[in-house]
Amino acid sequence: MKKSESYEQKCEELLMPIAQKHQLELVDVEYVKEAGSWYLRAYLDKEGGITIGDCEAVSRELSDLLDKEDFIQDSYILEVSSPGLDRPLKKEKDFERSMGKDVEVRLFQAVNGCKEYTGALLSYDKDTVTIGTEDREQTFERKNLALIRLAFDFDF
Repeated sequence: MKKSESYEQKCEELLMPIAQKHQLELVDVEYVKEAGSWYLRAYLDKEGGITIGDCEAVSRELSDLLDKEDFIQDSYILEVSSPGLDRPLKKEKDFERSMGKDVEVRLFQAVNGCKEYTGALLSYDKDTVTIGTEDREQTFERKNLALIRLAFDFDF
């Protein structure tokens, strides 16, 4: 297991009871290096969306626990936020919640000459994702997915 994965897993373990206490869903944790700085990001959500107050309360509690546990060797910046509307589908619950909804799929390698598809999420398993458009169903290998997220139509 890579260092970043180990830190993410340990942080998730610390964060889960805090999120539950505040009636929030822990969406994801990532530990990444960007522009020379390490970032520990926690993404939370709840029905109707989270508030700045939710993020602030969780950030304080998590920061105290991280200081106490002191398992991250690098200097890092802690960020607690909403995953945003364009968050990728990563976990089982993300896919469950998105069944029947339009998703945007971006591929590492083109299929039938195309790397981007949009359609309703029809099914998924550990190896594949199937979407449906007006005229057909398309199944993709999950290992070929660069990104899958809810599709938004901003036409009014």
